[in-house]
Amino acid sequence: MALKVKLVRSMSGHTENHRETLRGLGLTRVGRERILQDTPAVRGMIKHVAYLVEWSETSEQFKPFGRRALAKQRTKTAKA
Repeated sequence: MALKVKLVRSMSGHTENHRETLRGLGLTRVGRERILQDTPAVRGMIKHVAYLVEWSETSEQFKPFGRRALAKQRTKTAKA
């Protein structure tokens, strides 16, 4: 099980803690969606910024994002 999270309101004008939470979820622009693992930590982050995001449970699989995840994928394909 995974969670689909979408940023629906802008980060501007909100506290730095809330902006950092959104960046931690991988939401940097309005309209961006991420598929995240369903863990208590992620649910707590969503609860913290619930007024800025929409979320739903989904059967889609978690997709790692960010520079480190992409670098890992490149090294795996290069070794194979």
